[in-house]
Amino acid sequence: MKIHSFVFVRFLLFLLLLFLPQSFADLNSDKQALLDFASTLYHGRKVNWDPSTSVCTSWTGITCTPDGYRVLTVRLPGARLIGPIPANTLGKLDALNTLSLRSNHLSGNLPSDILSLPSLHLVYLQHNNFSGIIPSSLSPRLNNLDLSYNSFTGNIPASIQNLTHLSGLNLQNNSLSGSIPDLNLPKLKYLNLSYNHLTGSASVQFPLRFLLPPLTHHLHLTIPQKPKGSNKKLRKGIIVAIAIGGFLFILFLIMALCCLKRKGREGSGALQGNVGKSEKPREDFGSGIQEAEKNKLVFFEACSYNFDLEDLLRASAEVLGKGSYGTTYKAILEEGMTVVVKRLKEVVIGKKEFEQRMETVRRLGQHPNVIPLRAYYYSKDEKLMVYDYMTAGNLSRLLHGNMEAEGTPLDWRSRVKILLGAANGVAHIHSESGGKSIHGNIKSSNILLTEDLQGYISDFGLTPLMGFPVPSRSPGYRAPELFETQKFTQKSDVYSFGVLLLEMLTGKAAIQSGHDDVDDLPKWVQSVVREEWTAEVFDIKLMSYSSMEEELVQMLQLAMACVNTVPEMRPSMEEVVTMMEEIRPSDSGNSPSSAEIYKNVID
Repeated sequence: MKIHSFVFVRFLLFLLLLFLPQSFADLNSDKQALLDFASTLYHGRKVNWDPSTSVCTSWTGITCTPDGYRVLTVRLPGARLIGPIPANTLGKLDALNTLSLRSNHLSGNLPSDILSLPSLHLVYLQHNNFSGIIPSSLSPRLNNLDLSYNSFTGNIPASIQNLTHLSGLNLQNNSLSGSIPDLNLPKLKYLNLSYNHLTGSASVQFPLRFLLPPLTHHLHLTIPQKPKGSNKKLRKGIIVAIAIGGFLFILFLIMALCCLKRKGREGSGALQGNVGKSEKPREDFGSGIQEAEKNKLVFFEACSYNFDLEDLLRASAEVLGKGSYGTTYKAILEEGMTVVVKRLKEVVIGKKEFEQRMETVRRLGQHPNVIPLRAYYYSKDEKLMVYDYMTAGNLSRLLHGNMEAEGTPLDWRSRVKILLGAANGVAHIHSESGGKSIHGNIKSSNILLTEDLQGYISDFGLTPLMGFPVPSRSPGYRAPELFETQKFTQKSDVYSFGVLLLEMLTGKAAIQSGHDDVDDLPKWVQSVVREEWTAEVFDIKLMSYSSMEEELVQMLQLAMACVNTVPEMRPSMEEVVTMMEEIRPSDSGNSPSSAEIYKNVID
């Protein structure tokens, strides 16, 4: 009996020694595959995968099989993953059961080796920016496949018809085309193919939920599609009517404004003071101020300025720019003090509401990267705002001005310093009023600079004053949804800031004309990176900083996440600040080769 027991124990030890090394080898293979995956993407601190710690017990989002020998699930929703997934990484996890990477910023083609993993049951990749075709090689054991809210193109793979275990399929909000395949699958209970460019109808049977209450029996479902040109004739009459009505309304406004301005000129004096020949043309920002109101310039507490409205009206004035909210002047007072005066136009609110809005702007300006409002003036015909003068101008002038006249072009560290300051300013604005405040007019000319290149955000908090849709006045920066909704949100601010990041990286202006009908910077960057896979997307002035190549690419990935066409897919400004701080230039001179870097640029 003892002999039999001894033989049995030896046999067990033999089996253990036979299979244990292979088990460890499999787990090490999974570990390396995950490390390769993480090393090629930009990600936040949530992905705390330390090679020296246990994959199964210490790595966020990773679950192993009960025996601890293989990786069973990868769940990293909303982990700020940015970039394309390379082949031969996640596709090596051949014991993977569940993959959830939803709500990240993943892009490019989806490697075919992932969906073909034989053990894969559940896949959740919705709300990313994957493009290209859906791989046709699919795991026969797939139970739920969600690829919605991406940019997949091409046909729905015919191989989906062979997935007899599939109970849920969601492909909505992509750019899929072609006919809908036969989807009479025995276990299919949920199907959503809406908002693509598909033709035909879905022929299904058995209980099915499709954007409606549960349905039964054999059904032919018409799939909602993305709008096409078939409705152009129907819309033409509406567009013509709107255009005529809009023209008449604008004509009425012009006539009314002309009358008001004529009346204002008759009752007021002109701005006094001399303007040098080298200065820009002077304009009168006091033409509508009545004599009895000329000393009602309202200063906020803690303001050190010591002048009144008469002093301001006698100042030498230089036009700095004309923007969405009005004309901005540089005013040099007789004592040599310099301030900035914004003359607002088309303000539609009354005095009390205007004063409340000025108080809000003052409160929003209490941040190191936000221009503080010092004083304001209100009358029936004129509204003025007084700010500090920033000696180094604005980001637009430094990036796109005459470099010979402006001096040395901005280096990489200076650009990041400026935009990081501005990002902090916008994040502060977004945090105010219970997290509901917006900027509404973010652009490079509204990023003001000190001599030491600290970036300040200006022109904030003014959208509620206007009676017109400002997005039409800031081409190149407006988020796509504003064309339809005309409603500003914090996500539309993030889009505008993403365009700023692209300006910083490319050195190009927000509007790109003459590039094969590509009229804005995000589209131009996408076309260059997708078609050429080249470093030409970056400003030539930055390419001498070879040690910064990885940071350039990571910042490009962040910028493209900000200009995602789906607002919900954009990061918050707080997240943008965090990611910029993680990317910002370091003192390390080590960097991968250009070939290794540019294969990871966002598609």
